Amino acid sequence: MNILAIGAHPDDVEYGCGGSLLRFARKGCNVYLFVATGGEGGGTAEARRREQEQSAKLLGAKNIFWGGYHDTRLPLGKELITRIESVVKDVHPSLIFAHAPRDTHQDHRVLSEATLSATRYTRDVLLYEVPTTQDFMPTFFVDIRETLEDKLDLLRAHQSQVDKTHVEDIDILTIARSSANFRGIQGRLKYAEGFLPVRFVIEP
Repeated sequence: MNILAIGAHPDDVEYGCGGSLLRFARKGCNVYLFVATGGEGGGTAEARRREQEQSAKLLGAKNIFWGGYHDTRLPLGKELITRIESVVKDVHPSLIFAHAPRDTHQDHRVLSEATLSATRYTRDVLLYEVPTTQDFMPTFFVDIRETLEDKLDLLRAHQSQVDKTHVEDIDILTIARSSANFRGIQGRLKYAEGFLPVRFVIEP
């Protein structure tokens, strides 16, 4: 089973679905990442690329597909949609994770919309949240009680971003743990990641 996780910047995927990806990887699934930009708006592209590669190694990802787009300037249009389609064709994923559409960051909004077009023929697509996501009301939950601490390690690998939350005295690790606890309560679990399904087929 191949899993594709799509993110606008280094660390988006880890926050949004890192715990779920760890569970899939440990069950023998092949995990692939598509990162659209180098995240240079939050540091140097070289440093953030190294951090993403370190995180992917901890995750056990098979490959990172880099979009090569500039942070904060992700263009919505045929070029981006075609780029995502080419990755989907290469990976042939059974499940795709991507940004939810309502978000205060323009790159997240653009990538979500482009992904919805690029994955129109993919059966199972789940949308995740990041700290800038708005009006997120998940109806699908994944239990991450066994992978939460390792998810936090994935986020620690992005060391240049840990304290860049713009919330006084709260780092990304605290936010991720709090979110996992809250989504867990919603899903009647201790810790969970929540998702909005675009499509999700259950086979008995």
